[in-house]
Amino acid sequence: MTDIAFIGLGIMGSPMAVHLANAGHAVAGYNRTPDKTGPLVEAGGRAADSVADAVKDADVVCVMVPDSPDVVDVLTGEDGVFAHAQPGALVIDFSSIRPDVTADLASQARDKGFRYLDAPVSGGEAGAKNAALSIMVGGEGDDFQAARPVFDAVGKTVVHVGPSGSGQTVKAANQLIVAANIQALAEAVVFLEAYGVDTKAALEVLGGGLAGSKVLDQKKENMLARSFEPGFRIELHHKDLGIVTAAAREAGVVIPLGSLVAQLMASAQAVGDGGLDHSGLLRGVERLSGRPSTSDKEN
Repeated sequence: MTDIAFIGLGIMGSPMAVHLANAGHAVAGYNRTPDKTGPLVEAGGRAADSVADAVKDADVVCVMVPDSPDVVDVLTGEDGVFAHAQPGALVIDFSSIRPDVTADLASQARDKGFRYLDAPVSGGEAGAKNAALSIMVGGEGDDFQAARPVFDAVGKTVVHVGPSGSGQTVKAANQLIVAANIQALAEAVVFLEAYGVDTKAALEVLGGGLAGSKVLDQKKENMLARSFEPGFRIELHHKDLGIVTAAAREAGVVIPLGSLVAQLMASAQAVGDGGLDHSGLLRGVERLSGRPSTSDKEN
């Protein structure tokens, strides 16, 4: 059994913390909105009053918050991890943030006597609930091995991809691929519907061929039902594509499709769809095609 602090109990963090508690670890969870601690407490974990309270006895500190400034605040703030965690604690950042910010935080962590891994995840809410996340890990190999019991409790595909910041770089590439796939699926759905095809049947046969993908499997029902309850919000994917395009420019790499999808995601954010699941990109295709979505018609 390991004493674990889990900071950030949102759509992804809550089920991950629950899995760790169910695996027999002593988990103290903290979230800015305290009502999110309920599932962890039901699983035998503890609701902490603050970051400092959560990390005071922790061997491992897990962080799952939305963006780079949030991670910086959780780690370096007056009430933060670096100020209150035990020397030698292993910090695992599951958030998706900028690789350069990660590299700087890893350096600060080492200077303060902590171990640090960047371990962003892919798989969305379903992957988190089913402990089937894909986890791309940057950091020292020994730290990666030490963290395996944590990773194995929440993930299915766990790979050490290189030094600090590498996990975030791989996650940026992941978000580029996922966004492009969602956009292509959205366009295919609108195209099929325009011709009166049995769209559900069409997606079933497409899923069995080269067009098949996890995006198609997991997002087709959202699009068919026009139900966009967030598993991964557009506003977060918009943030991630900003990371991709900035990092690509810094590296001198051209990503024309990535840049286009980033603009389409930004458009969805700008028209107020940021709180929807990223499969809600379908609504943008409908608008561009002059076909208002069902939810738009109801409004």
